Amino acid sequence: QVQIVESGGGLVQPGGSLRLSCAASGSISRLTMGWYRQAPGNQRELVARIGNGGSTYYADSVKGRFTISRDNAKNTVYLQMNSLKSDDTAVYYCNTLPTILFRWGQGTQVTVSS
Repeated sequence: QVQIVESGGGLVQPGGSLRLSCAASGSISRLTMGWYRQAPGNQRELVARIGNGGSTYYADSVKGRFTISRDNAKNTVYLQMNSLKSDDTAVYYCNTLPTILFRWGQGTQVTVSS
């Protein structure tokens, strides 16, 4: 069973940036990977995804501010988050698409606040 570990979250002021990492214990090169987030009281939502060929998709709420990328040699997916807003505050997770194949990790908390 592949395990995933998210990292890179923290407390940042509005307008700031963070880079999240998602490290998998096995190969993800053939998989479409996504970053999800869940804010308190809300359902988990897809933020961005990247196909095995590098094609990307972004939710409207983050388009133009977030960039998803991958390094298959390192079995790692990244999420560069710029121009952060308070609405981006959530726990961020990564997993596969369209089917969830991995057990959810602990996620990484992102808090945007002044």
